[in-house]
Amino acid sequence: MKLLAVLIIVAMMTTVLSSCSEKEDTDGTNDPNGTTLSTEVQQSAATTMMLETVSTAPTDTPTPTPSPTPMPTLPPEKRTVTVSFTGDCTLTQDYRSGNKLFDSTVNGDMEYCFQNCAEMFKNDDMTLINLENPVTTVTGHKDNQYIFRMDPDNLEMLTLAGIEAVNIANNHTMDFWENGLQETRDNLDAYGIIWSDSHYGATFITDNGIVIGMVGLDNDTNASDVSGIIRDLREEGAAIIIASCHFGAEGTYDPTERQKKIAHSLIDDYGVDIVVGTHPHRLQPIEKYNGHYIFYSLSNFCFGGNYSLSDPDSVIIQCDFLMDASGSECVDYRLRVFPYSQTSTRPGNDFCPKPYEWESDDYFRVMDRLDWAQGDE
Repeated sequence: MKLLAVLIIVAMMTTVLSSCSEKEDTDGTNDPNGTTLSTEVQQSAATTMMLETVSTAPTDTPTPTPSPTPMPTLPPEKRTVTVSFTGDCTLTQDYRSGNKLFDSTVNGDMEYCFQNCAEMFKNDDMTLINLENPVTTVTGHKDNQYIFRMDPDNLEMLTLAGIEAVNIANNHTMDFWENGLQETRDNLDAYGIIWSDSHYGATFITDNGIVIGMVGLDNDTNASDVSGIIRDLREEGAAIIIASCHFGAEGTYDPTERQKKIAHSLIDDYGVDIVVGTHPHRLQPIEKYNGHYIFYSLSNFCFGGNYSLSDPDSVIIQCDFLMDASGSECVDYRLRVFPYSQTSTRPGNDFCPKPYEWESDDYFRVMDRLDWAQGDE
């Protein structure tokens, strides 16, 4: 009796990567209008490995289709996602300044700037700041009033302080043109810091497996311009969407009508959970709009580009996102507001933010500017 057995094993591996790069300037002086807009999600591509075994042996009965796996139920203590927010951070001084006051004050101490808030940042689920400087070694730059360039080694300031994510959609992100922007993205990637802007979204997964999605808007971006990014973030499984908006008028304490229109549209039309504003260098009110919070401006936080502060007021806001039992949707929000000074010493700026004393005049001034009271929490 002759027995013929045939076994065919087929291994299939599918890697799903989502990436898109902008057109790069080869000499570092390309006009930013030459970039290619992408609405794909960066840094959050899923990787799927699929192993399929096929046999020619006859089968008496078809293999039953497995039942769908039910969504896990999170215990109540794991349904809260805590995210900390600050305003503008420029961890350098003007590139052309002969007085390198930020560098000389920090003096190589990577824990100096955030020493008064690092424990808070380390104990939350994620901290998000607006990083308002390129991180690059490129030398060719624009001819603006202020030009900022951060040494890549200084990114350790963020990692040591528990800052996991940054927005880089702002008016200084192109100070060193397209090459400087791309190098900034590459350096952030190298340090494991999540970044988002108006071209790329990003996702962050908490220890409890809840996915946070982020997108950035600069002052020239409308809500509709990032609709594709927001859609992609949802498709990537983001249960929380944060929009970082670098918008408004500098030096003002009230949001413009355009700020309000963009923030409201992000919530009403595109389902963003929270809007975090920067750029005016001043505190602006918190608004609760259709059940969602809008921070129109968190002012500066650690700002090396300003040696003399006419208004040192700042803030750290922690938002608890209260999730449903499956962790797939945010159902409520809870805020904690921490009034801060951008400097530990006055006058001047020592680039070391410090909390205001509880119920001091400074404390209440910050709360008034935010139009917030402890009873609102």
